[in-house]
This record gives sequence, C-alpha cells and structure tokens, in this order.
Amino acid sequence: MIKGYKLLAFAVLSATLSVSAADFNQNNNQQEAQYSQSQYLGVSSNPNPSNLGAIPQTVNNYPTAPMINANWSTQQYNQMQSINQYDAANNSFINTPAWAQKGYYDNKNYNLMPFGASLFKGHFAKTYSDNLNANYRIVPGDRVLIRIWGAKKYDDVLIVDQQGNIFVPEVGPIMVAGVTHSQLLSTVKSKISQIFTNNVEVYINLQSSQPVGVFVTGFVNNPGQYAGGTYDSVISFIDRAGGINYDRGSFRQIVVKRNNKAIAKLDLYDFILSGTINNLRLQDGDVILVEQKQSAVSVYGLVKQEAIYELNKGDTGSKLAYMVSPSNKVSHVSVSGTRDNRPFHKYLTIKEFNNFKLVDGDRVDFVADVKGDTIMALASGAIKGASRYPIQNTTRLRDLLAYIEVENELANTQAIYIKRKSVALQQKVAIEEALRRLEQSALTATSSSVDEAKIRVDEATLIQDFVKRAGMVEPDGIVVVSRGGVVNNIRLEDGDEIIIPQLSDVVQVSGEVMMPKAVTYDESMSLDDYLAAAGGVSNRADDKYILVAKANGEVGLADNLGVEAGDQILVMPRFDSKNMQLAKDVMQILYQMAVATKVVVDL
Repeated sequence: MIKGYKLLAFAVLSATLSVSAADFNQNNNQQEAQYSQSQYLGVSSNPNPSNLGAIPQTVNNYPTAPMINANWSTQQYNQMQSINQYDAANNSFINTPAWAQKGYYDNKNYNLMPFGASLFKGHFAKTYSDNLNANYRIVPGDRVLIRIWGAKKYDDVLIVDQQGNIFVPEVGPIMVAGVTHSQLLSTVKSKISQIFTNNVEVYINLQSSQPVGVFVTGFVNNPGQYAGGTYDSVISFIDRAGGINYDRGSFRQIVVKRNNKAIAKLDLYDFILSGTINNLRLQDGDVILVEQKQSAVSVYGLVKQEAIYELNKGDTGSKLAYMVSPSNKVSHVSVSGTRDNRPFHKYLTIKEFNNFKLVDGDRVDFVADVKGDTIMALASGAIKGASRYPIQNTTRLRDLLAYIEVENELANTQAIYIKRKSVALQQKVAIEEALRRLEQSALTATSSSVDEAKIRVDEATLIQDFVKRAGMVEPDGIVVVSRGGVVNNIRLEDGDEIIIPQLSDVVQVSGEVMMPKAVTYDESMSLDDYLAAAGGVSNRADDKYILVAKANGEVGLADNLGVEAGDQILVMPRFDSKNMQLAKDVMQILYQMAVATKVVVDL
C-alpha cells in the first residue's frame, strides 16, 4: 500500500514539474522552417547561411547582433556574436506586476505615519541658538561684558535692565536696547568718550542673549511654555512641545500669535518639499497654535513614501501626486472612501486622477496596472556572453537560446532546464499546505491507552520540529524542458532563468548514506556501487525507493531513470509509525521536498 502511494505521489509531482513526452515528440517532429519568427530577435529561429550576415536589428532601442551559427534542435553550436546585455543601472525593462507591489493586494494593515512626522524626533529641541550674530538686537536681560582701560579702568559683566540700559559707574546709564550686536561697541564707546575724552579704550562683548518664553498649544503632545532663543524657529519650539499630535494635529495649519493677533501662518509642507521656512523672530509671550487637521488621505503603493497626507481645501489629485512623487511605472490610481455616507470606490487612470477631487478619509493606491510587452529572462551556467535579456513577452525558449553564447567545451546542452518563479511559488504553497495538514493530524491523533498516548505526544513533538525545519526549505521551481537533447520550445515568463549546466564527470550521493560524497562516474558502476562508494546507506534509509536528480532537473526513481554523469543520488529517510496515515503524509512531504529542492530533509 505504501509502495503504491509513493509511486502515485511521485508520478503526480513529476507531471506537474515537467513538459510531457508527447509535447517533446510533437515539437521534435515539426519542421524547423515552420517555426514562427521571433518578434524580438528579428531573424528565423532556424537560421541558415543565407541570413548569417544579417544587419543587426534594433528592438526597443537595444541593438541585436546576428547569430553566426547555433541550432539548438540539432545540438550544433558555434561561437556567436553577443548582443547588448541588459543595463542593470537603467532597469527599464523590468515590469513588476501590480499584485507584487508593496502596499497593494497584500492585505497588510499598514500603520501609516503622517507625512512630516520625522521632523519631530527631538533633534530641533536639542538645539539652542544664542543668536550672537551681527543683526541680533539687544533686549532686557542680555549680559554684556565691558572692559575699560587707560585713564579709566573698569571690568564687569552688566545685565540690560528692564528700561534697556546698562549702568557704567562715573558714566551713567547707556541705552542699548534695540541696538544690533554689530553696533553695540560703537554705541557704548560713544557714550563713554563723552565723559572720558582722552586715553580711554573700550572692549564690549555680548556674552549671552536673554531667552524668550513661547507658548506652544493646540494639537501638540505636550502643550506649555518653552524657553528658546529669539531666532529659534517655530519648528524648534513645536519639537520642544513633543511634536504635533499625529491623530488630530495639522502640519499645514500653524498660526503664530502676538498680543492675541495672528502675525504669521505656516505650512510645514513648504519646508519639507521645497525648503522654504519663515524666519520669524519670536518674542517673549508669543503663542504658537497648532490647529486641528481638516482633511487627510492615506496613500499606498508605488510612491516615494507611504504616509498620511494632508490636503488643503480644493486640492485635487495633481496636488497629491506632486507631494507623493509616484513612480513612473504608475498607470492607475484606486480611490476608496465615503461619499454621501456610502462606500465609494473609483479606479482612474493617472491622467483622470489629476483632476479628481479628494475628500477627508480617502485611501489612495498608486498602482502599475498596464502590462508591458517585454519581460526579462536570465541565463546562467556554462555561458560566456550576456546573462540578462529583455525580450518580447511572446518569445519562446529556442528563440532566445539562439542568442545565448555558451562554453562549447563545457556546456551540457542536452540538459537545459528553467528555474521559474511561478513554479517555485506553487511548490512552496503545496509543501506548506501538506505540512499544515501533517501537523494538524499529529496534534489531533487519538489514543486508546496511556502508553499509546505517550507515543503520540513524542510523535507530535517530532513532527512539529520537522514542520519547522521543512518550512524553511525554498523550492527551486525547476521546469524540465529537455529530454534526450531535444529542447521543448515553451513560452518564456518574466524572470525565467535558463540554466545551461556544465558537463560533469561525477555523481553526487547524498541523503541517508554514511558519507555523502561525489563519486567519479563510471558507466560500469551500478546504483549499489555508488551507494557503496559513499559508505553504504544508513540504518534510517529507505533503500527501496532511492531517487536520482538528473542534470536536466528531472527527478525520479533511480531504478527507472538510471545513473549518469552529473546526476545526484538522493537516499530518502524511512519513517516508521503505528499511524499508517501519518506515515504516508510524512513520506509524501519528504518526496515533495526532494523533488522541489533536491535536498533530503530528515525527521
């Protein structure tokens, strides 16, 4: 029963990961002259000497070079001229589908921050300016160092009183309030020289300026009065108040009041987007009022920063687009929200969105929803030319192979295979689902006695550890496209990696053997000989069902496929259990992972 189940499971897996033999025969029987010309390559996929000197063609501004001679259906290869390979810095031909873009179709709940939130992280609050610049005007409370020598000697630090004076003995009060820092020396020296007319020198230095107390209120996290320099910015004082409240405060409606009258209105987006800032000089008793946020939308998708963006009255989509800087891949905008107390959804082109009126609470998704007519294919292995190829989305494998320059002496051109992302994803989903079912079965298994219950507990622990380790294995997504040296002309997908393996003279032996190793290939050696060269199988091996991974990516029972140079022998582990269903589930997963990853995961 177990034997039949294994063979059935493996047959199903093999069928899903490779192209059928009928497909190979059908393609092989077709005449080469009947193959359609590649729209990308611009030459017949069955080149002949009459077109070998064709003029290089241009596709999407990428020049292509004519092929000298390559015929993948008959395994005849000569050196070819390389076409211009993909410019990774340009990155102009990769079209990531909309469903794969961050923030779209992934069902994640993003905790969006307001645009500009990074301003208030305490960096402005840590700064304090003494404002000792040439244009600073003296105010009451400032400290002035004065030194007089010559006919009169005097050295002291004087504080500007509430009348704006400093008092110098034998000279009297000197009005300095309102005088700029650059004019302070001449103002004091002029007054002193009226009393001491000869042989008197004066030195003046403004030691420190009087801080001002500014009230910060409204929708900030810590309203109150904060001290700072008169030239400290409004942003500095808001930062000292803990920043703007993200839920209710506005980054675009900030008012500065003096004597209960508004003297300035600020929009922090001007500072963030264009570096514009109001150099308002604050005075003692001024009030900074952060008003309530009026209208804001949540922005996701292909933008520079996913965030909550505030809107001014009358702002349309074009204004939002200016702020979010969408990617040049964006073709459509999805808007959802509420209109007239009812759910509202709109799907617009980027041009239509520019004139669309947004309202408070809208969710805006910028997406790339126009598929390009080009895809990116990769080549690796025993090649010496380009490794990336921007091609038309209708290009087939043989069309591209004609332009891949290979190492003639090293390439195993009869064992080409493809690594495909979509297949790897399907394999991963299948394995994860099987692991989930296995874990559920192990945790819900019933017992008829105390001893059997203990066995079930130990078994469940073992299964959970196995599930954890097996879940970390990543499938390779191999698609078998060649058998017997004949390459199936399948249509390529975006991201396909064409593997042209290197010729090998060894056979890898791994899994449940005593010493996993590489053994030199000898056509006279049998499967048992290779296993013996690796020290034989372990006592945990399932020696009746040994797999072999062929150089072309195909996986099957070694007894059926045989062993050739470049193959990998996989000795699977044996799993014993009193629960026959659980044993079959485990074996199925082990075989799935071996096929999908070429790795043997033990229990």
